[in-house]
Amino acid sequence: MRLGISYDGTDFLGWARQPGLRTVQGTLEESLSKVFREPIQLTVAGRTDAGVHAEGQVAHFDTTGELDPPRLLHRMARFLPKDVRITDVRLAPAEFDARFSAIRRHYSYRLTTAPYGADPLRARSVVPCKPGLDLDAMRAASGALLGLHDFAAFCRRREGATTIRELQRYDWEREGDALTAYVSADAFCWSMVRSLVGAVLAVGEGRRTPEWVAGLLSATERSSAVTVAPAHGLSLVAVDYPDDAELAARNAQTRETRSVPEGGCCGS
Repeated sequence: MRLGISYDGTDFLGWARQPGLRTVQGTLEESLSKVFREPIQLTVAGRTDAGVHAEGQVAHFDTTGELDPPRLLHRMARFLPKDVRITDVRLAPAEFDARFSAIRRHYSYRLTTAPYGADPLRARSVVPCKPGLDLDAMRAASGALLGLHDFAAFCRRREGATTIRELQRYDWEREGDALTAYVSADAFCWSMVRSLVGAVLAVGEGRRTPEWVAGLLSATERSSAVTVAPAHGLSLVAVDYPDDAELAARNAQTRETRSVPEGGCCGS
C-alpha cells in the first residue's frame, strides 16, 4: 500500500523510528500495526529531521491483511494524533518503492521579513529573518548551484553515503513579507536543503557574495562557514514518481553509485 502523509514536525524527533522517542515513523507504524493486527514497517520517500514538516510525504508498506483504501483512510483519522495525518491510500504495484522509485523531491522553506516576526498562527512553520534582503543576489547565488554537483559543503557526513546530487530547482518568491524558497532535486543528503538556504540567506544579508556560494561546490567536505537554517521553516511538499511500467528501471537506476562526469557536468 502506498500512503500520502502530512505532519507538523514540531513535536516529533524526526521521521525515523527511535526507541523510546516520539517520531513520525514510530507513531504511524504503531497505529497501522493495531489496525492490521500484524507488524507494519514503513519505507519512506525522504527521512525528515526533527522539527521538519511534510505536506506531501510518501511511504509504502507490505501487508497480508485485507482492507480497502477508503476504509483505512477513515480509520487512521481516528487512530492518529492531530499532528500527523494519512491523506491518501492506494494499492501500489509490486515494483513500487517509496524511496528508490522516486524521481525527485520538492521542498519549500518559508520565511518572513515582517518587523514583528512570524504571525502566531504560522510561527511553527515560518522563520523570521532580517528585512531588506537582496533578492536578486539570492537568486543569482541559487542559480549557480543548479545541476549535477558534489554538494559535500552543504551536507552532514554519513559514512558510505554519496553527496553527489542533481539540484533541479532552487528559486525564491516574495509576496509581501512572505519569502519562500523552492528547492527540488533527484535526492537530498542530510541537512542539504537547510544548508542551501542558510548559505543563500548570507548573500541576501550582504555577508557573502554569489561567487562565494558557487565556490563551495569545489569543497570535498562540509564547510563550517555554511549556517544551517532552522528546521521548522522546511517542509517536504511533494515527491514525483514515474509511470508504473518504469518503476523497476527507476529502482535499479537509483541504486547505482553516483559520480560527477569528468570535466564537469550539466554543461558547466
